[in-house]
Amino acid sequence: MTDIIVVPKDRSNHVDCQVTLKDSRSSKNFEVTVQKSDYERLTGNRISVETLVEKSFEFLLEREPKESILSRFDLMTINRYYPEFEQEIKARIR
Repeated sequence: MTDIIVVPKDRSNHVDCQVTLKDSRSSKNFEVTVQKSDYERLTGNRISVETLVEKSFEFLLEREPKESILSRFDLMTINRYYPEFEQEIKARIR
């Protein structure tokens, strides 16, 4: 089991999130930027940015170990590696 801790910092047109993944063996830190336009498109404002980022990391961890995840990225970068990301996240939010 991996704990996902998300701490957001709101900016004018985006949110910077500090993310920590912890499991029984180690922890790793990440910086994720979420553009407000992407947040609105993906969530329809139904969930918080923290929850969106948490669900996005759940998605990533189902596909790769935490050590393989980029340490700094824009949330929509996930879609470049996993084209199903956007539709999958929208389905998880419903």
